[in-house]
Amino acid sequence: MKEQEAFNYTLNLKLRTNRIFFGPGVVELLQRISQTGSLNTAAKQMRMSYNKAWRMIQKAEEELGYPLVNKSVGGNNGGGSTVTIQGKKLTAKFLLFQKKTYQITNQYFAEIFSDELDLESVELEERE
Repeated sequence: MKEQEAFNYTLNLKLRTNRIFFGPGVVELLQRISQTGSLNTAAKQMRMSYNKAWRMIQKAEEELGYPLVNKSVGGNNGGGSTVTIQGKKLTAKFLLFQKKTYQITNQYFAEIFSDELDLESVELEERE
């Protein structure tokens, strides 16, 4: 008989209207744009096409009604992308929402499943 492995849980938080438009993928994309100054570079780092990355941003912007990214085309400096102040604020709010959700969910998980688990060996989800 197989020895029982410790189990855990997972959450996948996303913001939605009538469609999902903002979650960990968009957050990571915005963070990478902030770091690199380029939507194209951010997309490559995430192993996705520029087109898909741009569609993700556009979808979120359509649902939110405000821009998340400013793009500049070509020129002497070669163009680039920056995350708007609204985009940075939304990202920070989402990350705080995610962190608080995991904190309270970890408490409930430990409380409800304490008789099933060796809580010393379970690594509970933590998000920044």
